[in-house]
Amino acid sequence: MKNVDYIIVGDGYAALFFAHQLIKNNKSFYLFSEGKKGASMFSAGIINPAVLKRFTTFWLAQEQIDSLKKTLSEIEIYTLKNYLIDKPILRVFHDEKEKELWLKKSQDVQFLSDDFIELNSVKNPHGCGKVNQSARLDVRSFFHDLFSYLDRKGTLIREKFNYRLLNTDSSIYKDFQFKNIVFAEGMGVKDNPFFSEIPVEPNKGHHLEVKLSEKIDEDYTMKKKHFIFPLNDDSYYYGGTYDREQTHQEIDDSAVEKLRDALSEFYPKDFEVLDVKFGLRPTVKDRRPIVGNHPQFKNIYVFNGLGARGILNGNYFAINLYNHLENGEEIHPEVDLKRFQ
Repeated sequence: MKNVDYIIVGDGYAALFFAHQLIKNNKSFYLFSEGKKGASMFSAGIINPAVLKRFTTFWLAQEQIDSLKKTLSEIEIYTLKNYLIDKPILRVFHDEKEKELWLKKSQDVQFLSDDFIELNSVKNPHGCGKVNQSARLDVRSFFHDLFSYLDRKGTLIREKFNYRLLNTDSSIYKDFQFKNIVFAEGMGVKDNPFFSEIPVEPNKGHHLEVKLSEKIDEDYTMKKKHFIFPLNDDSYYYGGTYDREQTHQEIDDSAVEKLRDALSEFYPKDFEVLDVKFGLRPTVKDRRPIVGNHPQFKNIYVFNGLGARGILNGNYFAINLYNHLENGEEIHPEVDLKRFQ
């Protein structure tokens, strides 16, 4: 029998950011990863403290930005790499009214720069607004390196978790004796008999990997209808969509066509679609994550519902969850599972 402090089930941002808290604090754990690429691994990795439709900010934005930067510097200690790509977001204005609204909102929203920028490589007749403190995560390297680290340390178990083998009375799973177990499964939670009823709903997002006939010279993450930024020397990310209706596990041709059309309006030259990817984001109606323990089994926890801000939410509330479990800190009431009970 192996005695550990924690078992984590999942392989997205919630699972890995919580695993980091355990690594940082020298807690023993095993992470069970089925190996499926979910919404986190297909995400754009955008770190954005502004709401780019209404030109506002959101709950705990500054706190989450500051916390993420600290966490990434901590992860760098053992992966020897910082995954923060410090390239700001430019919001391309659709018309002069948007530009005027941005300027007005910038007086109250610190993340909206009042210095406008014009680009040469894409259509932007009304210019662009820069989002202060915005950046993106090197998603591919982040997941590859974190999983490689866990693998080398012998704490990664690449298999599907079997709920039927979990003994809730003795806190034993197979040959693991644990103090706490954290389920951070994204939409996989719907198959979890302990938390299948939590109110997370899938929001399907598609994105394209494209090859542009002429590279974009400006070194920004750009957003008009969707985000575009370089993946490497030859390809770019373009996306993603939001769809709460068509949530089957297949590519939607209509979503791909919408992305093609939107890119054509924005980028005036030829491009080639190299690949199409999609993921199902776990979202909650009140736009707050769900963190808390099972009402009957007090050492069985859920960490889910990160939505489109998985990086910021995942890191910030991984810290809250860890401090709750180890230091008695209250789970923030706006994310506590108890709000639905």
